[in-house]
This record gives sequence, C-alpha cells and structure tokens, in this order.
Amino acid sequence: MKKIALFASGSGSNVENILNYFEQKSITNQYLILVNNQNAKVIEKAEKRNVPVLIFDRNMLNEGVVSQNLEQFQPDLIVLAGFLWKFPDDLVKKYPNKVINIHPALLPKYGGKGMYGHHVHEAVVANKEKESGITIHYVNENYDEGATIFQTSTPINESMTPEEVGAAVLKLEHLHFPQVIEKLLF
Repeated sequence: MKKIALFASGSGSNVENILNYFEQKSITNQYLILVNNQNAKVIEKAEKRNVPVLIFDRNMLNEGVVSQNLEQFQPDLIVLAGFLWKFPDDLVKKYPNKVINIHPALLPKYGGKGMYGHHVHEAVVANKEKESGITIHYVNENYDEGATIFQTSTPINESMTPEEVGAAVLKLEHLHFPQVIEKLLF
C-alpha cells in the first residue's frame, strides 16, 4: 500500500479520477487530500469516500501545519492535481523527487505564474496553436519548470474554442495522470 498526498484547489476531477483508477485496479492506497479553498468541490468528493481532508490557508501553510500533517502521513508521492498556489520551497526540498504536478499545456509553452486552466487554453487558441496537451513534471522552486516526466498532445484546429481545447486536454489528463502515478509508485 502506497501513501499519496493529493493537493487540490477546485472541483477535484483529477483527484476523483485518480481514486477511481486505483479502485478499479483493486490497488489499495492511503490518501490525504489537502485543499487550500474551503469552498472547493473536491472536499465533498473526498468526504463521500471517507478520505481524510485537510483544509488550510496561507497562515497554516506558513506556520508549518501542512508540513506537520505531511510528516505524520509520510507520503510516498505528493500529487498536485489542480493546486493553484506555488508549492512551498521548503516542502520541495523536504520531498525531493516526490512532488509532481500536471499542467494543461505542452511545457515550456504556456507555463508560469497565472497560467492555469482557462488562461492556458485561451492563450493556446489566441496563438493559433496546432496542438495542445499535458505535461506531468516534478515540482521545483519555479512554476512549471521541473523535469518533465511525461508529455502528450492532442491536435486542435482554428474553429475550436478555449472550452473545447480544455475538454480535449482534460481527457488527456484523466487518461494519463493516474497511469503515470502508478508507474512512479509501483
């Protein structure tokens, strides 16, 4: 059994997808979901599954509450699944090569501060890109600059809206993110 800490800020579609993936494969893991938004829908999804949730704010992060919870949990892997804050440098150093993120673009394009979700897809459409995709990477001290673990793309065309690009990219996330996590852990 592996221990996976999942950080999220919003709906939790990737978190839910990861839990479903391992459940369908009959792989039992222990999870801790850490959420920086008390109104995030991921909280309800976790509670329905009886998965422990830590809801935290910046003070709790800065005062070491998150770090203490991670120490107690002893994660094999920390997964940023729609987590919108910069991951703290002290935690990156404390868990080298154990913190991964998924980004909804083909890094190094469309990465960095402020480039998440619809912002990425709007930029991709505005620049008339022929493809978009996902990048799963290790987290370092800079936004979206850690070593790439996995990258894949999907073709897009000029008639696609940012929402349509986002839907195509989300399909890639749901297909590949759990598989990459499994390969890293097992």
